[in-house]
Amino acid sequence: MGRKLFFKLFGIGFLASILLVPLGMVETRINERLFLHHQVKTEIADTAAGEQTLVGPVIVIHYAVRTPPETRKDPETGKIVTITRQDRVLTVPMRHLKVTGTGKVEERYRGIYQARLYHLDLDISGEASLPDLKRYGDIMEARAQLLLGVSDLRGIDNDPEIVINGDVHHFFADSQVWDDIPGKRLAVDLGRLPLDAPRQYAIAFPLKLTGTETFAFAPTAELNRVELKSDWPDPSFTGRFLPRARQIDKQGFVAQWEISHLARDFTAALQANDNSREVLAVDFIEPGNIYMKSLRAVKYGILFIVLTFAAFFLCEVLRRRSMHAMQYLLVGLALAIFFLLLIALSEHIAFLHAYLIAAVACIGLVALYLSGVLGRKSAIGFGAGLVGLYGVLFGVLESEDNALLMGSLLLFIALAAIMLGTRALDWHRLNRVEQGEHP
Repeated sequence: MGRKLFFKLFGIGFLASILLVPLGMVETRINERLFLHHQVKTEIADTAAGEQTLVGPVIVIHYAVRTPPETRKDPETGKIVTITRQDRVLTVPMRHLKVTGTGKVEERYRGIYQARLYHLDLDISGEASLPDLKRYGDIMEARAQLLLGVSDLRGIDNDPEIVINGDVHHFFADSQVWDDIPGKRLAVDLGRLPLDAPRQYAIAFPLKLTGTETFAFAPTAELNRVELKSDWPDPSFTGRFLPRARQIDKQGFVAQWEISHLARDFTAALQANDNSREVLAVDFIEPGNIYMKSLRAVKYGILFIVLTFAAFFLCEVLRRRSMHAMQYLLVGLALAIFFLLLIALSEHIAFLHAYLIAAVACIGLVALYLSGVLGRKSAIGFGAGLVGLYGVLFGVLESEDNALLMGSLLLFIALAAIMLGTRALDWHRLNRVEQGEHP
């Protein structure tokens, strides 16, 4: 029996390894569907507005300093010119800034795929104090602008009236190339600045903003207070700054941030539209992404197959019931097709319902098949075992944080069942196999 037992185990292992092929094909199909899902989200963002990041507002001062005369050759004309001034730029943060907003989330579909657009109604207000320009040299002239960085201008749904010191202004698109605040910007010209005294600004304006899935805000002010409300019950707070307070329930969420200049990097915040993560952010995530759940599920497929094959083998050893290799293979294929049914159904119905239908179909098929191979009682036992396996898997998928714990417990329980079930078995006395038994 020693040699035949070895070949039996080897054959079972070989069949399990063969079933990695259909499992791999199912995983590839899920990845393809996930790619299509991301592609649809990109297409919807291209026709509406992408992820949004607000930078500022800040005040930018363009000023000229008188310098000693210096003769240079003009690189464009080749003429010798005398330079008596130097143009400089100074970026001044708001002294304090308050942003309050409410948001609604809209789901847009392309076929069976969908993306989430948010619509934010923001109220932005703050105050700024400009420094005395005399300390920067012999100032010849100075002008100021109010700048607001917006990553995708297509998402601005209104023409906001900006009230600055009681006067009403409107934004214009600033196309000037400027390294300090890269990307797209809105600007308001504040005019010439007095050279003999500091200047105070009180600013307030509403902003209606549309974006796709993620909203971020770069805290450029010396003191930033942000409060966001939304009807979306599944937010994810990301970026470098988490909310000071938050409340999440089925009706939505409320989140509040308070960030001082001591906690943020001003230069990095200005660069937030150029891949800087010096932001606070809210992701309007899809609860329980079906593709990610299905990918996690299929990774447990080989565990399902190994545990089922181990149960078959123990049945053969303990009950002297022979099973053919084709029977192992057919049951393994039935277990593998569960994952394909799961992703196919979950694209059209709720994931829980898809899981139940796919599980019931596969468990019923396996139990019905085994009733003709092992008998009704054994088939019911195997079916009950599969119900337990699928129940544990669903718990793993619904609780990602506890996935390792639940998976480890499942393996421990399976090993314990095998050890306890065979503790009285004398493996040395298995010295013959009945005629007709093959792996």
